[in-house]
Amino acid sequence: MSASISAAAAIQATYLVTAFLFIVGLKRMSSPVTARDGILWAGAGMVIATLATFFFPGMHNYPLIIIAIVVGGVIAWVSGRRVPMTAMPQMIALYNGMGGGAAACIAAIELYRGARPESATISLAVLGAIIGAVSFSGSMIAFAKLQGLIKRSLRFPGQNFLNLLIMLAVLVLGALLITGLYAGAALVTAFFLVALLLGITMTLPIGGADMPVVISLYNAFTGLAVAFEGFAVGNAVMIVAGMIVGAAGTLLTQLMAKAMNRSLGNVLFSGFGETAAVSSGETQGSLKPIEAADVAVMLAYAQFVIVVPGYGMAVAQAQHKVWELCQLLIDRGVRVRFAIHPVAGRMPGHMNVLLAEAGVPYDLIADLDEINGEFENADVALIIGANDVVNPVARTDRGSPIYGMPILNADKAKNVVVIKRGQGAGFSGIENALFYLDNTRMLYGDGQAAAGALISAVKAI
Repeated sequence: MSASISAAAAIQATYLVTAFLFIVGLKRMSSPVTARDGILWAGAGMVIATLATFFFPGMHNYPLIIIAIVVGGVIAWVSGRRVPMTAMPQMIALYNGMGGGAAACIAAIELYRGARPESATISLAVLGAIIGAVSFSGSMIAFAKLQGLIKRSLRFPGQNFLNLLIMLAVLVLGALLITGLYAGAALVTAFFLVALLLGITMTLPIGGADMPVVISLYNAFTGLAVAFEGFAVGNAVMIVAGMIVGAAGTLLTQLMAKAMNRSLGNVLFSGFGETAAVSSGETQGSLKPIEAADVAVMLAYAQFVIVVPGYGMAVAQAQHKVWELCQLLIDRGVRVRFAIHPVAGRMPGHMNVLLAEAGVPYDLIADLDEINGEFENADVALIIGANDVVNPVARTDRGSPIYGMPILNADKAKNVVVIKRGQGAGFSGIENALFYLDNTRMLYGDGQAAAGALISAVKAI
């Protein structure tokens, strides 16, 4: 008996060390310079927690646990090596959904077991089950949207009312499980199916423009689900890890929504993210195309160039070519900086990840608040694949869905060059007034091909 108590105490102490490593890892992830080390610190904590769990009193089914770890580890290793950086958003959504699904599975084991634990425990298990199931199915829909498997957002009249009814049904079924008025596998199954349906119906209407917020939100959901299940099963490391992930995801969601000047409710229940065209008034001026040779001259003889990357750069996988172009300019004495909007791309930090992969030094990358005051001094703002985050109607058109959203002040540069495949609108469906300004020129073509043409032209000067 005393040996079991000593073993349990040692395991709890190990979990405390794990919590410390998680917190240190998260802290170091807050800076691009130390982010890689932060991942290693947090990963070490997870390894220690996993190994300690093997020695927990009463633990059994070791072969199944080991098989699951090996299978999951192999899949993660292979996918991590093979999935391109441009596909990171959907990979993040997929893995985050797996975390929510795992939390829901833990709850399912407790609920299907049939025994009546104390009311607080089953209440936490039910809460974790709801949040985890919604996070799982919602993240799977987000993955399908980002992967292009679902190409349109599904919206219809009364959709929010339907979601409310489904949510009420989930809460009623959960209450029945908690009170024990009705029991049985059929009720538990119905509870999980309706919870999964809620995640699907919540996410289907949300368009691509809102994916950074959605991914952050479901990340917070997964953390909360894990924390609740940790309380339910009495596992300290699950509680700590879940609370850290939940808090970080919540803060990130708030930052993403603030960067779009929108409330979370507006993201979840409005149609802004639709890809259908949205009218925001008459656009003055005309699109003015330019050739790569002329852009190269403009860049080569500039003193200060600001590069604004967006999702189009990710799709074209042009980050390496863009950095090669910038290196040529730096060698010619041109000052170059990269301007990153918080919601550029399809996940938080998407552009930062791509630029880091290309080898861009961290001190050349600036966020919106740091760089916005410098656009007025820039000779050229080179925009590659960005659209809504540089649209000046956010400052001027009160009737626009993006009015009030903080944007990069690219329009204030002396010259603006936009690399774009065509003349379509961005994910919000709003025409970009920046493209029609007198100081803007359009370099049409695939991002990687256009950057390659600029490299050749600059070398020829």
